[in-house]
Amino acid sequence: MRVDTDDFARPCSCGREHHIEVKEIIIEAGAVEKLEVMLDDGMLREYISPVIICDTNTFAATEEIMENIYDRCEVIILDAEGLQADQRAVEVAFQNMDDEMDLILAVGTGTIHDISRYIAHEYGIPFISVPTAASMDGFVSSVATMTWNGLKKTIPSVAPLCVIADTDIFSKAPKRLNASGAANILGKYISLADWRIANLVAGEYLCERAYEMEEQALRLVKSCIRGIPSEDEDDCENLMKALIISGLAMQIVGSSRPASGAEHHMSHLWKMEVINGHLDAYHGEKVGVGLLLCIDKYNQIARAIRRGACHIVKYEGIENVLLKRIFQESGKLEGILEENTPDPLIAVVPEHLEKMSPYDCVDYRGTAG
Repeated sequence: MRVDTDDFARPCSCGREHHIEVKEIIIEAGAVEKLEVMLDDGMLREYISPVIICDTNTFAATEEIMENIYDRCEVIILDAEGLQADQRAVEVAFQNMDDEMDLILAVGTGTIHDISRYIAHEYGIPFISVPTAASMDGFVSSVATMTWNGLKKTIPSVAPLCVIADTDIFSKAPKRLNASGAANILGKYISLADWRIANLVAGEYLCERAYEMEEQALRLVKSCIRGIPSEDEDDCENLMKALIISGLAMQIVGSSRPASGAEHHMSHLWKMEVINGHLDAYHGEKVGVGLLLCIDKYNQIARAIRRGACHIVKYEGIENVLLKRIFQESGKLEGILEENTPDPLIAVVPEHLEKMSPYDCVDYRGTAG
């Protein structure tokens, strides 16, 4: 299965010119062999000092099938225990970098990719995505989700030059990882609703093509979700394709907006561990819980609007007292306030809220089933 990136770079009805940085996307059994050919005499032959960044788990999962590639590259293996995409991991990787490196191969999932794309951006070199599980939709993202000074931040980085997703690797990943990827895509029911609402009440830019790409990703996951636990290759490939399409939607828009809404904010809040202790949960699992909580709350709001029980009130500004109570002790208050300056809710136009019909409200019970 090859994804033709040219399909996503044609003229768009939104009026903006979209650019796809990824040149090649291969999702199939034996894709690693094609990567070897690309390194030998294909589009990657010009790079003479490639470096692999992986962790102890992803190295163990790929050591045999990628033996020839490991032999020709410098290899940085990070300890998977407690590994996060944060300053500490970046510093450890930097300490082991070869100054002559001209290409990074990210062999892993979300954490390894965010570390790799950030370092590639800092060094001004390209990187190759080699997913080891269909666990998240950020493989082709041009931004890195990092924990910086205890806060979750989206940091401008680089998209991969190529994605080489070998079904023989990612279909055999722990079932929990691939289930996390499916949950991540299902979270788009909320992120798309949030994007549409922001467009209606605040005039936020919305690209219908990116919106439709996320809907396509949802349809793919719904079609393959039952075969993922049994490692069915076609279904696992469809899951990976859905994740890649979602990532391309973010890439053409230039932000995570098409794929990240309230459900992702919940995941990031839990990751910060200011209202909870440490959670042994993957990002997609937390997104899945956020999806269920949002569906319940959004349906409550929709029903209240239909029966005329919702009213427009004057916005009184950021809830500083609440934020201080939750974030000050952890030392994250200043960063939270900085992230929300200028206040994003100022963009909401009350008149737009007043004009919305009760029939603009969506009931999610049938949609997400």
